[in-house]
Amino acid sequence: MAIGESCSQASLPQGDLRSTSEAPPAHYILNIQQFSSLTKHNVERYESHEFEAGGYKWKLVIHPNGNKSKKVGEFISVYLAIADTTSLAPGWEVYGAFKIFLLDQNNDTYLKLEDERINGRRFHRLRTEWGFDQFISLEEFGDSNNGYLLGDNCVFGAEVYVHKERSKGKTESLSMVKDAVIYKRTWRISNYTKLIADCESSNVFNIGDHKWKVQLYPNGKGGIGGYVSLKLALAEPEKLPSGTKILVEFTLRMVDQLDSRHYSGKASYWFSASNPEWGWQRFITHGTFFQTNRGLLLKDVCCIEAEVAIHGEVTVFG
Repeated sequence: MAIGESCSQASLPQGDLRSTSEAPPAHYILNIQQFSSLTKHNVERYESHEFEAGGYKWKLVIHPNGNKSKKVGEFISVYLAIADTTSLAPGWEVYGAFKIFLLDQNNDTYLKLEDERINGRRFHRLRTEWGFDQFISLEEFGDSNNGYLLGDNCVFGAEVYVHKERSKGKTESLSMVKDAVIYKRTWRISNYTKLIADCESSNVFNIGDHKWKVQLYPNGKGGIGGYVSLKLALAEPEKLPSGTKILVEFTLRMVDQLDSRHYSGKASYWFSASNPEWGWQRFITHGTFFQTNRGLLLKDVCCIEAEVAIHGEVTVFG
């Protein structure tokens, strides 16, 4: 046992070793702010960004209220998952010995859990995750005397040993917003029937540290025909730092200007540089939109309302 570590096996499934370490995890650190917001917004499973160790790519997977697929309750479940498996050779197998960490912020030490198998677990096509169904009880985790959750913030980490490490570790910060503010914007489109572009965009508006816009496709996106498409989009996705993703809950609404029979859609989505827009290809049919007894299009004017709330953001360093 290394200097600065203590070990016990109390209250753990057979085969798991629990210890305390002063050394931080060598390969990955995941800082979660406003942890309780994960449950509040029904995030049952959170996957971290990829990190590299031993020549392979990995991810941390956290179930804040236990892995429901395994009927785990009253515990946090934490797993290590091998990532980017499409780049591996057919029939691949990887034996990985791993350790999962949780920071005790009171004592600046880490709770460390590891499988006692010396050669590690076998990751393969049919089993890409290994870990701990009962990593820590919610009662123990939430007790401030233990230091694992302070100010609704916590820090997890991971080490993976396949053969020899080939890269430096990364740090990921997941910041959840406890009481997200709903921002409202209205977009008034005049001379609607004279629109000729495939896509019309609203003026850019700022929410948080990012710029957004609403996109309307009068004849549907991708030539689907017979529909209006409506989407929320990042205005400058190319300026997002690598690995950044933003959890957004939003409502897009076509306003009925006659009798308030509005037409709306609501969604939650992780926006990123590679996935900069989300919405509805078939938001509304032309038949409904152009009905003369409704006010969705009145005097050739269409009004779009957007309600947008940012619930979390992921930033990756290193």
